[in-house]
Amino acid sequence: MGSQEECSQVIGMAFEQYRFIGFLYALVFFIVLFVLWYTKRWKRWQGISLLLITIALGFLIFSPIIPWQFQQLVLRDVQGIGGPIAIAVIGLAIMLVLSFLFGRFYCGYLCPVGAVQELGYLLPVPKLRMRSKLLPYLFRWAFFFVFIGAGVFLSLSILRLFGVGDFFHLVLTAGFFVFLVIVGLSFFLYRPFCRFFCPFGALVSVPAMASRYKIQRTDACIECRKCEKACPTNEAKRNDLKAECYLCHRCLDACPVEGALEYTRVGRKAAGTEKKE
Repeated sequence: MGSQEECSQVIGMAFEQYRFIGFLYALVFFIVLFVLWYTKRWKRWQGISLLLITIALGFLIFSPIIPWQFQQLVLRDVQGIGGPIAIAVIGLAIMLVLSFLFGRFYCGYLCPVGAVQELGYLLPVPKLRMRSKLLPYLFRWAFFFVFIGAGVFLSLSILRLFGVGDFFHLVLTAGFFVFLVIVGLSFFLYRPFCRFFCPFGALVSVPAMASRYKIQRTDACIECRKCEKACPTNEAKRNDLKAECYLCHRCLDACPVEGALEYTRVGRKAAGTEKKE
């Protein structure tokens, strides 16, 4: 077991110098995603392509895995961060600000941990739907404080126990199989790690509530509730804050009325379009 952990560390150090590429990728495509959504040029194949690229970067350079960077920041592990602590703080802050402005595009498409779960959920198998969105939200915040306490006071890397690093480094430790089980669970339950455990996801949910751009209903809405049935996180109701909206596009795909749902600036009244016959 010790040799496997050492192997994981060696692999991580080998690609450490390339991790900035992952952050630049996340930064650039965050803006690209916003433009595509805002101009209504978004296509399903684009999303799947981005998910595949994101997962590939996770395995190739272990980046842009910001939850892991956040873990190393809590541990004050400069080597694990791959650069100065100040730079890591700035990087995290940039992603939080972008999430406040445009929504959770990073979580939705640009995080390898989330991307592998998103692809898993696309498999055509029976799905488990949770009626309460409050339960996973509260559980994740409780876990967040355990995560912070374990890192600050015990110097314990919780995400290492989940096998996040070992999974993407392909090191067959116990943690690797823990995360493999989580990936398997994501075939049936939407993003279990993101919604129940991810510490960075807990942070992002706060600015996401007040995001300046969200998916909103227009006057064309016929209240058919098909968007609510399609939403895997129960965030499609008219007055939902969208804290757990991963911009997966399922609500828009399910809507039978053109223009009834729009990704637009909060406070801007969308006119919508005439209802379809």
